[in-house]
Amino acid sequence: MVPGLSAPARSAPRGSVTQELLALDRQHVWHPYGPMPGRQEPLVVESAAGVRLRLAEPVEGHGELVDGMSSWWSAVHGYNHPVLNEAAHRQLERMSHVMFGGLTHEPAVRLAKRLVDLTPGDLEHVFLADSGSVSVEVALKMCLQYWRSLGRPAKRRLLTWRGGYHGDTWQPMSVCDPEGGMHQLWSGVLAEQVFVPPPPPGFDAGVDAGYARLLRERIAAHADELAAVIVEPVVQGAGGMRFHSPGYLRVLREACDEHGVLLVFDEIATGFGRTGALFAAEHAGVTPDVLCLGKALTGGYLTMAATLCTPEVARGISEGEVPVLAHGPTFMGNPLAAAVADASLGLLLGQDWAGEVRRIEAGLRDGLAAAEGAPGVREVRVLGAIGVVQLDGEVDLAAATRAAVRHGVWLRPFRDMVYTMPPYVTGDEDVARICAAVVAAAKAGSGA
Repeated sequence: MVPGLSAPARSAPRGSVTQELLALDRQHVWHPYGPMPGRQEPLVVESAAGVRLRLAEPVEGHGELVDGMSSWWSAVHGYNHPVLNEAAHRQLERMSHVMFGGLTHEPAVRLAKRLVDLTPGDLEHVFLADSGSVSVEVALKMCLQYWRSLGRPAKRRLLTWRGGYHGDTWQPMSVCDPEGGMHQLWSGVLAEQVFVPPPPPGFDAGVDAGYARLLRERIAAHADELAAVIVEPVVQGAGGMRFHSPGYLRVLREACDEHGVLLVFDEIATGFGRTGALFAAEHAGVTPDVLCLGKALTGGYLTMAATLCTPEVARGISEGEVPVLAHGPTFMGNPLAAAVADASLGLLLGQDWAGEVRRIEAGLRDGLAAAEGAPGVREVRVLGAIGVVQLDGEVDLAAATRAAVRHGVWLRPFRDMVYTMPPYVTGDEDVARICAAVVAAAKAGSGA
């Protein structure tokens, strides 16, 4: 029973329970990126299985919605998967949690080893964090402490390109887009970082020589004060869902090596196959000094993230005046999350995940082509299991959401985009349904 919700009589209609839940939700629950109280009534999800969300009450004639969002890009295997359920049950019978300070356990060790084996290059050390934003906090703290340990405390700024998004906690907000992002409120309070224009668009566009020169020049000009460069490789996520050439990652790697700057890749959204490569960095064949992972890590079951670094970064910190990384979340290395994460990665690698992503990519290209050239649509783009319809202006969230729901699909548009990142287990018919919903939502959301 939900605390504060009275137990309904057996004869009470389901609708009354739903309305009571919504009233309590409106009174007490603060939803992400929303005011309090909320202005839009959320849908009540009763259960989920496969790629479907079962609603407590039918909406627009649908009792179920196909999830086109993978629960913010995390539920790559869908919901209620028997392999992940079994992993959770097994671990619950052993222990759900134990502190990580002074103790260790098999799920965390096995997960760390698997991540080291999977990720590119010599990323040998793993810090298990609570969420993607915290993994970025840890990554940036690593870089700052590395240079302090080497006696260069002036190297304390970060360089990134505009259009990025790295999380909502303090340090990550400072490297999100300072104007077009969600954190303008904190201008003048956050540390001022070094921003360059966003990379020219287009995964297959090749490297623009002028932009590559700009990257090199800005890194060189600020090298004495830069601790690190941090970017989302290949796909900028919540900052704009923009795709860029992998070649710019090679430019960054070369410039960082030349000028003594660390390189951080935030693969929280792109990791574990979303772009068609297991990690987006593989499109460029480069390895960062620090790598952030999250979202799909546990298959959407529990919150967990990871920050990996090279031996050089770890050694620099460990040989400093303060030889420890002073960060230790209470639920760091949570056994339950680690066990499910390890099972999720095993499930992913035990199937033709790349073939499934290619299949979804083909379905998205076919289905979203209907939006090309439509009134109010600026661009349609697809990469891997990511499909984006970008509008000429801000999307009408309520109208776009209603249109998607009428098609039996759950989408969450934002800014000027209607997009989808479906679970990898989404069948062809459901991919087509998602595409139809995206096209309808774009039309409704643009007012066209």
